[in-house]
Amino acid sequence: MPPKCRFTREEVIAAALEMVREQGMEAVTARALGERLGASSRPIFSLFESMEEVRQAVIAAADERYQMCLRLEMEAGQYPPYKASGMGYIRFAREEKELFRLLFMRDRTGEKIGPGREWGQIAEIIKGNTGLTDDAAAVFHTEMWMFVHGIAVTLATSYLPWDEETVSRMLTDAYLGLRARYEKEDIHGSRSDH
Repeated sequence: MPPKCRFTREEVIAAALEMVREQGMEAVTARALGERLGASSRPIFSLFESMEEVRQAVIAAADERYQMCLRLEMEAGQYPPYKASGMGYIRFAREEKELFRLLFMRDRTGEKIGPGREWGQIAEIIKGNTGLTDDAAAVFHTEMWMFVHGIAVTLATSYLPWDEETVSRMLTDAYLGLRARYEKEDIHGSRSDH
C-alpha cells in the first residue's frame, strides 16, 4: 500500500497559485511545486493525472479570486455597479498582475470563449441604464470592455502608472461617450454614423 499523501489537492492548488502570483505560471513545474510542498513531485501525481490538470485547477482558482475581487468592488458601493465591474477588473490587473496575465493575457487558441459568469448581471445593468436591447447591450459592453481591458493591460505590465482617480475619470469619459453615441441609435441596434 502506498504511503498516505501528506497534503490535499486543495493544498497543491493553493501552493501552485502562490507560485503563479510570485513568479508566473512558467514557474509551476512538478519539481518546483513538490519543493514548495516539502516533498518530491511524486505525491502530486497521486492527486492529479498530469501537470495540465494542475494548470487547469490553478486557472479555476485564479478565476475564483478574480470573481471575488469583482464582487467586492461591485458590493463596495464606491462606484455605480457597471463602472464598479470595470474598476474591479482593473484593480485585479493592478494588484494581481500574474493572475491577471494567466486569466486574460494567455493564448486562448482552442478554448471556447463566451460571456463570463458575470455577464447576466452586467447585461441587466447596461439595459437598465441605457434602454438597449440584449444584442445592443452586448455590443456596448464589448466596446467598453475593450477600453477597460486596454487600461488593465497597461497596469498589469507596469507600462503606465495611472492612479485610481485617473482610471475612474477615463472610464466615465468612455462610458458617457459610448452611451451618447448609442442614444443617437434606436435600441434595435441600427446605427447612425452622423
